[in-house]
Amino acid sequence: MRNYFFLLVFALSATAWGQVNTPAPSPFQKVEQKVGLTDITLEYSRPSMKGRKVFGDLVPYGPVWRTGANANTKITFSSAVTIGGKTLEPGTYALYSKPGEKSWEIIFYSDATNWGNPRQWDESKVAASVTSQVWSMDMPVETFTITFDDLSNNSVNLGIIWENTYVRATIEVPTDKAVMASIDQTMAGPSGNDYYAAAVYYLQEGKDMKQAQQWIDKAISMRKDPAFWMYRQKSLIHAKMGDKQGAIAAAKTSLELAEKAGNKDYVALNQKSLKEWGAK
Repeated sequence: MRNYFFLLVFALSATAWGQVNTPAPSPFQKVEQKVGLTDITLEYSRPSMKGRKVFGDLVPYGPVWRTGANANTKITFSSAVTIGGKTLEPGTYALYSKPGEKSWEIIFYSDATNWGNPRQWDESKVAASVTSQVWSMDMPVETFTITFDDLSNNSVNLGIIWENTYVRATIEVPTDKAVMASIDQTMAGPSGNDYYAAAVYYLQEGKDMKQAQQWIDKAISMRKDPAFWMYRQKSLIHAKMGDKQGAIAAAKTSLELAEKAGNKDYVALNQKSLKEWGAK
């Protein structure tokens, strides 16, 4: 029994030791930055100098570097961006670099699932790369840092800082294009879908049916090709107003269009309504 007690104490002690938490040598950081209308998320691990010489020694000049520690550094864009004259589609990219004494190549790589560098480099996965001159800083930076600098509505500089070195890559975002499209759409007034959505909401919530009728008529008039689902809602609005003749006329049009489109659900709905409303 005594031996069993000591074995139990040992097992519990071993379990407790296995739960000890210690700080990561290269802490993880996640940075989120909105540039214009584009969301950019950066995820990376941050090694420190700890008395070591970094560039040209710990990080050699020439070979591809993971640009951080542990898993590859990741950068995610919510919309298409332009880097080095190339368009990168929305998504996540790995950030690699080739440090040099006077200049760096900063690389955006389409495969962001590696632990550090890829086992085999695939040049076809280089989505964009830029060359940056090296700026020397008077005050050394102990811990590896990536920043978003010189922020504007249309661009941001991705800065890489460590030891006495600063390099950067400019990321351009399509803010002006998106804003102008939004302005043009807004100034042109509501679309047919906007009128349709408003009419359906008024119908569902039992609000002003005369207003709903005006909106559904406007939505129908703005379409190049008549839509059976719009005429279906028009028939329901007329029925809600107590206008059976208007409801029947709209339902017949919806039925005809649904039959042509091969939509059996709307065919059945209209047939049922027409029967309820006493259509001949």
